[in-house]
Amino acid sequence: MANTLLDGKRFAEMVIQGANHLSNNAKVVDALNVFPVPDGDTGTNMNLSITAGAKEVQKHVSSNIGSVAGAFAKGLLMGARGNSGVILSQLFRGFAKAVEGKESINADEFAKAFQAGVDTAYKAVMKPVEGTILTVAKDAAKKAVKTAKSTDDLTIVMEEVVKEAKESLKRTPELLPVLKEVGVVDSGGQGLVFIYEGFLAELKGEKISESPKLPSMDKLVSAEHHKNAQSHINTEDIKYGYCTEFMVRFEKEKEPFSEKKFREDLSRFGDSLLVIADDELVKVHIHSEQPGEVLTYGQRYGSLLNMKIENMREQHSTIVNNQTENILSTEPAAPKNEKYGVIAVAMGSGISDLFTSIGATKIIEGGQTMNPSTEDFVKAVEQLNAENIIILPNNSNIIMAANQAAQITDKNIRVIETKSVPQGLSALLAFNPELGLEENVKAMEEASRNVKTGQVTYAVRDTSIDGLAIEKGDFMGIYEKTIVAKDKSKLEAAKKLLDQMIDEEDEILTILQGEDASENEVDQLVQHVENHYEHIEIEVHNGNQPLYSYIFSVE
Repeated sequence: MANTLLDGKRFAEMVIQGANHLSNNAKVVDALNVFPVPDGDTGTNMNLSITAGAKEVQKHVSSNIGSVAGAFAKGLLMGARGNSGVILSQLFRGFAKAVEGKESINADEFAKAFQAGVDTAYKAVMKPVEGTILTVAKDAAKKAVKTAKSTDDLTIVMEEVVKEAKESLKRTPELLPVLKEVGVVDSGGQGLVFIYEGFLAELKGEKISESPKLPSMDKLVSAEHHKNAQSHINTEDIKYGYCTEFMVRFEKEKEPFSEKKFREDLSRFGDSLLVIADDELVKVHIHSEQPGEVLTYGQRYGSLLNMKIENMREQHSTIVNNQTENILSTEPAAPKNEKYGVIAVAMGSGISDLFTSIGATKIIEGGQTMNPSTEDFVKAVEQLNAENIIILPNNSNIIMAANQAAQITDKNIRVIETKSVPQGLSALLAFNPELGLEENVKAMEEASRNVKTGQVTYAVRDTSIDGLAIEKGDFMGIYEKTIVAKDKSKLEAAKKLLDQMIDEEDEILTILQGEDASENEVDQLVQHVENHYEHIEIEVHNGNQPLYSYIFSVE
């Protein structure tokens, strides 16, 4: 019997199957990382992202596909991690927009929703690259639209989507030479194929996994370290004492909704304001001293849903009183009504301390092995009471999530698109709290461009890339994005890398020592530089970063 209509409940099951299938194969996706480094995290990022979306769907299951798709899109938006996760969230943001307000959809609408998702994702990416998840999504959507012209069976449309996605995935090495050189397909595209396979299985009444179960977010984010910052503030210093969250479902007979006016009006009631709106409802988070007045204002536009009010002073007192000796916080206290707040992403206690010592207000734990989500950035922003907030992602795979967070909060946020820890440190050193925001942004961006980054790590598999034949266990020297050296010895790989990085015009070398680098090894490395580059001033810091034995900054 043909499936001619898709409602919310069935789509919710498709989402769950897709999320589970990707979860079961996340390591397969991670293994497709082009560089043989120990932080191939595309599968992890996509898994975390779609799990957040699926969790939101489970809270909002209904027969209305517009409602379920909207919940999925919002969950993905807040949970998006890494470039692949952000692109995935944009694909289903466009999908949700195409089906909003609809109880169910037919094959033609289903196909057009996929196309709408592709259009949204391409617009969201500054410089779309073909041979990636974008290409796989585009080709699959195009095939869906074509198929829907000759059939009204949703299952057949989805079968063609999966078939074309797989064919497109096979073609990715022809579009991205580096994929062909390494002998892999695009990891993000493979992740999307797994999701689509889960969708198809549900439409066909099949179960890919015998016992599908969404992974625990706590387990997925086990690499993150939760720091307790409560001890840095006094209970009486909390200006707005009630964390207020609610949703408003718009009603035609009520006041017409303007997101701009809504934000401006609500900002008078407190701080840490977050507003996410679509055509049907608006979700609000605010710290206020008059939560009742906030709710009353919300009722101007419609009916209130999912209201939650928490007394933060009471929570703070409880947390501080219950602290035990093994709880240690390294985060600085949140500033009070400051002109600037600076958020930096860092992995490794030493690197975190370094950022804090030169002016970072808030550290988000993350980097190569764990990319923070959009929601992680939003929460960090909420904790800062600053007029202007500057974000330093310090990793190219984190920039999109940071930018996405900046777009959905009411704070004045600028993202300095730092792609490495050295770039972030250099940018922060150029920061001057006495200057205006635009002057600071210009100075920090320029400073980040004037630093060279090198990293030493080990290969997790045999491969051939950038003209080098690399064996599993080899140490690799990576200069910016290119592997320029390899050796069985960590120290020799580091020396070869520095020989590629340093030239006569350089003045300063900063060495960030990883957790697996010995003091003796560092001394030998410093001696090598002093013997060969007398003009270079050397600084050594114990970054204590995992996986990367050394991170070098040359200026």
